[in-house]
Amino acid sequence: MVCLILPAKTTFSLASKIDISFKRIQQLAIPAIIAGIAEPILSSTDAAVVGNMEANSIESLAAVGIVGSFLSMLIWILGQTRSAISAIIAQNLGAGKLDHISVLPAQAIFFNLILSILILSGTYFFVEEIFMLLNAKGLTLDLSVDYYNIRVWGFPLTLFTFAVFGIFRGLQNTFWPMIVAIIGAGLNIGLDFLLVYGIDGFIEPMYVKGAAWASLISQFVMALLALLLLLKKTEVSLKLSFPLHPEIKRLVQMSLNLFVRSFALNVALILAVREATDIGDTYVAAHTIAANIWLFTAFFLDGYGAAGNLLSGRLLGAGDYPNLWQLTKKVVGYNFVVSLVLIVICFILYKPLGLVFSNEQEVLDVFYGIFFIVILMQPINALAFTLDAIFKGLGEMKWLRNTLLIATFLGFVPTLYLTKYLGWGIKGIWMAFTVWMIFRALALIYFYRKKYYRLALQ
Repeated sequence: MVCLILPAKTTFSLASKIDISFKRIQQLAIPAIIAGIAEPILSSTDAAVVGNMEANSIESLAAVGIVGSFLSMLIWILGQTRSAISAIIAQNLGAGKLDHISVLPAQAIFFNLILSILILSGTYFFVEEIFMLLNAKGLTLDLSVDYYNIRVWGFPLTLFTFAVFGIFRGLQNTFWPMIVAIIGAGLNIGLDFLLVYGIDGFIEPMYVKGAAWASLISQFVMALLALLLLLKKTEVSLKLSFPLHPEIKRLVQMSLNLFVRSFALNVALILAVREATDIGDTYVAAHTIAANIWLFTAFFLDGYGAAGNLLSGRLLGAGDYPNLWQLTKKVVGYNFVVSLVLIVICFILYKPLGLVFSNEQEVLDVFYGIFFIVILMQPINALAFTLDAIFKGLGEMKWLRNTLLIATFLGFVPTLYLTKYLGWGIKGIWMAFTVWMIFRALALIYFYRKKYYRLALQ
């Protein structure tokens, strides 16, 4: 039985011996898994609740899927600063130099907030044109605009929360992010049912707008909790001071590489939504269900990746390459087992999972025709996501950037349009995702062997 240790107040202390035992990995991974699967629940709950409305459920589910994909693109691009913050803090922890970066967390958080406000300002007034580019039209377009105009205000709150999570993770603490994520997800679920469907005589149904308000309120509560825990459970100061810390330059460089990486990643996600929308509302609704389950499993797999991320940064800071190789083998092996468990669970729940998201038989028929592809991808995803997280911990953002550029523009895009030409429809979209993940896994294996495996053998 794995024991979760309640963390004490974290201080900027010197490094100690780095533990990569099974027990330590579980202590980091299990809270990260729980926190990880709580994150996509915010969007998945919106999709499930609106997808089961009595009126306009297909258009509403399509709208949530379109907006969710666009917001995920923005959050993933800018939210990558979490990984940069975490890597820098973990590496300094491993080197025993945490006291040298005491002013960095506050500067990193303000950097995140400024970015979020700039992006929000640049998209808010062009939202209808953006969704028209994604092939949304008619009622689906109207619902997309309504949903986005409310949910977008949670964007800065999410990036603030991600930055705080990055600080906690760098300090080898995944427990408090888990607590915040659980509370946020639970609140979102309750508010979704309350605001979307309403209560007779008390609260009028708000439908898609209700789902947006549920997410926004949950994001506000999560940001507030993250702030309070950071102030209470660590000695991190949020007082902004100048001059800028020298590590800010590295943070910006790492973040820029991750921005390019995330742009390439989201080219794949947005093109997939655009092509599914072009086929029809039924197909983009089915694609939304598949994408939400895929994201859920991705965040589930990210738990052991997070453990590898945090410990690899410390091991790099300490210059311990043999244990870095041992850590890599362990977390990849653990995640492979998790992927097999996910396959079994998904096949057992093949029909019920679709019914969670929609009561429209035509949507379910399309979904059931592609779900097997999502399931069979899991071992490939496990390898790619685990190595991806380890590379983030090592600060190798250039290799991550190059991997996604190769996977997207040499793997995903050609496969997507080849299968479209062959008339494979939505199955072609998910075959393109499979090729994409194979490219990502193989590229990261090559890069790892090229540098860190050789260093471990010296």
